[in-house]
Amino acid sequence: MKTVLSTKMLSPSQKELFLNSGLGLVEYDALKIELLDVKIPFTYNNYIFTSKNAVKVFLNQSEGHEKSNFRAYCVGEKTKALLEENGAKVVEMVQNASELAKILVKDHQNESFIFLCGNKRRDELPDTLAKNNVQYKELEVYRTHLNPKAFQRDFDGVLFFSPSGIRSYLLENSLGNGILFCIGETTAAEAQKHSKNIIIANKPTVENVLVQAIKELSIQTDAERSRSTFQHRKNN
Repeated sequence: MKTVLSTKMLSPSQKELFLNSGLGLVEYDALKIELLDVKIPFTYNNYIFTSKNAVKVFLNQSEGHEKSNFRAYCVGEKTKALLEENGAKVVEMVQNASELAKILVKDHQNESFIFLCGNKRRDELPDTLAKNNVQYKELEVYRTHLNPKAFQRDFDGVLFFSPSGIRSYLLENSLGNGILFCIGETTAAEAQKHSKNIIIANKPTVENVLVQAIKELSIQTDAERSRSTFQHRKNN
């Protein structure tokens, strides 16, 4: 049986995708998230979120504030869903931070923003805003810590959801000949430093990474079965 390693613990509905696939699944959290006890100012109209972790800190602190007064600009469907479920108004949602930066410069140049981020945030968004004189303040509200764990085996596929996840995994493991399934271009760019055997999800969601892995490894499994059946017939 081919086995896949997920570098993030999956939800029950995500795991269900694997149940009928005939593939084995091992999972762990390659990263630990620490939500910081920093005071978020609620005097801004415009809030930038590039992850659900920042949204969680925002929601923890915004009790008693009317969420619909805040305009949110975010990266990712899950981030958007979490904001909207809690009453915030999402003005823009895109799939990566570079794209968001371009939209803010083009359509919201004269606004001022607060960017709630983590310690591993990438430079594209703040650099683009600064270069184009868009007023913003940056506030670190969570930290990502590497959580290395050694596996005494190789996997047929490894699922990666961030560049930090790859760095964490490689502290204790090598990649072997497995396929690296990456959630997006940024994660794939980190993976390319270590392997050419990479498949990128066509939508940056955990579910799509799982679907790609199941599809690819099931095709391989079927091909190997056909080969062994053919070999068996040949030998007889």
